[in-house]
Amino acid sequence: MENNDIHIRVASEDDAEEILAIYAPYVIKTAITFEYEVPTLKEFRGRIRHTLQKYPYLVAEQNGKILGYAYVGPFHDRAAYEWAVETSIYVEENLRRCGVGGKLNRALEAVCGAMGILNMEACIGVPQIEDEYLTRNSEDYHAHIGYRLVGEFYQCGYKFGRWYNMVWMEKVIGEHKDEMQAPVWFSEFSGVQAILDNL
Repeated sequence: MENNDIHIRVASEDDAEEILAIYAPYVIKTAITFEYEVPTLKEFRGRIRHTLQKYPYLVAEQNGKILGYAYVGPFHDRAAYEWAVETSIYVEENLRRCGVGGKLNRALEAVCGAMGILNMEACIGVPQIEDEYLTRNSEDYHAHIGYRLVGEFYQCGYKFGRWYNMVWMEKVIGEHKDEMQAPVWFSEFSGVQAILDNL
């Protein structure tokens, strides 16, 4: 796949059907997400709308077709955690290892960094023994793009009649100072597309 014609843009609620079609196989066939049921289209539209109030929600598009998406949400609701976000990236199941996820990740980091976010946190399901539902590929991928392992929780997720572990990984993308200004929330942030176009 040629990555130079993949366009990253901000998602909208109108993208919900295409994005949900990418996400659904992960729910149905994998333990990559611990969600049991595929969300309804209405619910998924609401998730996109809610995220965009404060955080970026991006899609990778080629010739008008969405290939993958990425977004962040709060790491924790308390005010002291405002500079940290939890990341999510999903790519169409037949396009993994084609560079789409990497392009989305770079875009997400660029936008979050410009907003004033400092810490990218990834919550990743991992198997005790790899099986048909889950491998450690996501953990390996995050390590490859600069995340460090923070910790592992054992047998905390149950899906398909099996217990899975969960790891937290972290990447610091900004400077931690004694005096910090609050991040600029996405709905108030200007110049997003210029950042994406310059990647």
